[in-house]
Amino acid sequence: MQAVILAGGLGTRLWPLTKTVPKPMVPVAGVPYLEHQVRLLQNQHITDLVILNGDLGEQIEEHFGDGTRFAVSIRYSREPQLLGTGGALREASPLLADTFVLIYGDSYLPIEYRAVLDRLVECKVLGVMVVYDNRLGDTSVKSNVDVGPDGLAMIYEKDSRNSLAYVEAGVLAFRKSCLDLIPKSGATSLENEIFPLLIKQRQLATYVTAQRFYDIGTPERLKAIEHFLAHDHRADTISN
Repeated sequence: MQAVILAGGLGTRLWPLTKTVPKPMVPVAGVPYLEHQVRLLQNQHITDLVILNGDLGEQIEEHFGDGTRFAVSIRYSREPQLLGTGGALREASPLLADTFVLIYGDSYLPIEYRAVLDRLVECKVLGVMVVYDNRLGDTSVKSNVDVGPDGLAMIYEKDSRNSLAYVEAGVLAFRKSCLDLIPKSGATSLENEIFPLLIKQRQLATYVTAQRFYDIGTPERLKAIEHFLAHDHRADTISN
């Protein structure tokens, strides 16, 4: 099983913390944030990792190397320029398995990732999006997903103005063939361009979790995840 981590974000809302370090390397509970993600994956015996990095990405590569120190195998794909989430995935195509889990490099969701990949196979779709019901506990991220009775995503709006119940939780699963939807060149956004195509084609299923996610997108959220990882999280505890 392969996990791909999107770690090329600029982290402008965390400035000046991200002035000299890439967003995923911001310290959280004593170590670079990305280390928490890598250890969570390793604890689930997911050891084939591909990290997609960009600006200041050499710091990620220097810290993690080939992954041996963390009992995983890590390969890297670095954007030559800002290409968006879809463009970054396209550039990594030679490294990708036929199916893989995709994780945002600024969010933390302690669930069983293999179950998400199983959902992809079970539903026979191109993609699966993990979603959290914001009514269970406020993540401070606006709900942006509507789920149909068949479990397929009906609406995805990155900056939704509608009253929706679910929010994308930062974990997805894809078939590599999904990359055929991404333009061959230029910057492309998974969120703004590819998700709507998958929804239109009824190829984006959802995996609903009751486990809230945490992220480092703003200083306030950074404090929340710091508290969670420092005091509440146990490495052998996985929620669904």
